[in-house]
Amino acid sequence: MKEYFQDKLYGNNCYGCGAWNEKGLQIKSFWENDLSICIFQPQQHHAAMPIDVMNGGTIATVIDCHGVCSSIADAYKQENREIGEGKKIWYATASLKIDYKKPTPMEGPITLEGKIIEKNNRKTVFDIDVYSYSKTLTCKGSVTSVRVSEKWSHPKGFFK
Repeated sequence: MKEYFQDKLYGNNCYGCGAWNEKGLQIKSFWENDLSICIFQPQQHHAAMPIDVMNGGTIATVIDCHGVCSSIADAYKQENREIGEGKKIWYATASLKIDYKKPTPMEGPITLEGKIIEKNNRKTVFDIDVYSYSKTLTCKGSVTSVRVSEKWSHPKGFFK
């Protein structure tokens, strides 16, 4: 059984990656060698104007959240800890760049493959490719994540 990054980020209520957000996308990411992988099955309410094409904003959210969660998972790995073990490590999006190459079909799951292209003790950059169920590259993204304080994961919210 695969261990998903998001399932270990207790209390994460993010719309895209929060396992505790019942109305969210609840993406699931995992390591496969040096790649972070996410397989996401779009639902009909994730459609663009054509009912068989995935909405670009939903694609952007999946890319963003996969990149940020992959950065968190990598930081735990670098500290030789299980995700969620000990003092929380949290990252937030600093930059998101997306190039839509082709329409992404709604039929079947999409697969995201993320690879670290730059990192230091505070910042991680993932390049992420999005493939349709037929293994066609439909989108390329880049997510820059920065390490933030535990305040981001406070159960009462950031501004409390």
